[in-house]
Amino acid sequence: MKRNDRGGGLRRYDERGDVPGWVMITVMSAGLVAILSAVAGPRLSAMLENALAAVGG
Repeated sequence: MKRNDRGGGLRRYDERGDVPGWVMITVMSAGLVAILSAVAGPRLSAMLENALAAVGG
């Protein structure tokens, strides 16, 4: 419980967190992953194909 600044009564403390901040972090992370996969995706795919070909014979 947290003391209300006005009126002196008690009110329940809201512990939900900073929702807009979490949304921003999630969107920025998704953007970063999209950019990295666009830049490095073809090279990573080629590396994976080469590794699978080497293992498969």
